[in-house]
Amino acid sequence: MINREHYTLLANLLRYPEEDFMLYLNESQIFLDESYLNAGNELRPFSEYMNNCPPDNMKELFTKTFDVQPICYLDLGYVMFGEDYKRGAFLLNMKGEQQKINNDCGTDLADNICNVMDLMAISDDEIFLEDLVQNIFIPCVKMMIAEFESARVDLKMKVLRKMHRAIIQEELNHGNVYKNCLAALLEVLKADFGEKQIAPEDENVLTSSHHRAFFNKNSILQPSNHKLNKEAQDYASLQKLD
Repeated sequence: MINREHYTLLANLLRYPEEDFMLYLNESQIFLDESYLNAGNELRPFSEYMNNCPPDNMKELFTKTFDVQPICYLDLGYVMFGEDYKRGAFLLNMKGEQQKINNDCGTDLADNICNVMDLMAISDDEIFLEDLVQNIFIPCVKMMIAEFESARVDLKMKVLRKMHRAIIQEELNHGNVYKNCLAALLEVLKADFGEKQIAPEDENVLTSSHHRAFFNKNSILQPSNHKLNKEAQDYASLQKLD
């Protein structure tokens, strides 16, 4: 079995920052500098910012990035499929995989990025992990990073102002260092699994053809089954994110 314990370490960087957050962050920076130089360089702005950030500000940054008027979501199924029934199918599949390894997902969903990284550190199903990373994880992380681009953030700010939703602290959205954290994760994923080459005509990632292999694998779920399709749709609606 390939040692992927570093994914458990890195998962802590994308959890709500508690008292031990800085311990995990500094350990992660040292590990990446030694083992994944490109990832270490990507993470450094995040590390430097957080090392000079008061705990309350760190928590506020996390909340504003991922919870309140989020720049992006941390649930991979939602990132990949949105409200489509395939999100429910993916959630059911991931729930089954988490149960196989007895991974306690806590209050988060089975497809939360941190729970998926914990799964990767524990699972010995290399075929499943390769499929998951190439068809879901890497494309999702790329999409999440793209959401931090200034043009997209500017558009979101304009929409929120028109809706009078809330007072926006724009300094937490421009140059947001969580983009660096996700970029570091992407470098680790590419180093560990390589990167599947997508033909130019297939660059619109969220197509059924792009993730067909993941759903056609011999798993706990076959979405072509009408009954399970209905179950997936119901599950997706129950887990809807507003």
